[in-house]
Amino acid sequence: MANLQPDLDVKVFSRPWIFIRGVPAMKFLPPEGPAEIAFAGRSNVGKSSLINALVGQNGLARTSNTPGRTQELNYFVPDGYSGGADDMPPCALVDMPGYGYAEAPKEQVDNWTRLVFDYLRGRSTLKRVYVLIDSRHGIKKNDDEVLDLLDKAAISYQVVLTKSDKIKPPALEKLKAETSTKIAKHPAAYPFILATSSEKSEGIDTLRAAIIEVLNL
Repeated sequence: MANLQPDLDVKVFSRPWIFIRGVPAMKFLPPEGPAEIAFAGRSNVGKSSLINALVGQNGLARTSNTPGRTQELNYFVPDGYSGGADDMPPCALVDMPGYGYAEAPKEQVDNWTRLVFDYLRGRSTLKRVYVLIDSRHGIKKNDDEVLDLLDKAAISYQVVLTKSDKIKPPALEKLKAETSTKIAKHPAAYPFILATSSEKSEGIDTLRAAIIEVLNL
């Protein structure tokens, strides 16, 4: 956005956030305006927990032990803006439905998948997608498919390793190196791998800084 200010970090992460809309289909998307930062990942990768840690509000994004609970594109914005043309939020965070959840009914999974892919292909205000990868498992086949889609759509994305506290530091460093090698083949991938732990608040400040940098582009 042209009116981004140097103190964007204050405008974004030092104020409360609110949920504004769940989008079950493309026709329900909010009007394009604020820059959007989306979070994608396999079911149970910890997207909601990471968003809550990012904004410092435990109850903002719904978390569950049941994979596949997020079935819509869930929109969050900083509170305190009217939403008018002259007072739009500086950005929106979008929690995307998890992919790769095989136990849900096939029709439901197909609907989620179609919604995610249509959104990725068609949203001009989408500035970056953070693709979350569980540190315990690394990049799986479904993750590769999403990375390929992002490449084809020429959408900038960055890999974020979640639950990094669940493996030992040497194993994490090895995983980061292996992941860097894998994404080097993907033209739309930002080359720096982020490692986070929502539970231990590790890497959260680095992720915030990365988002601020994207929003100032």
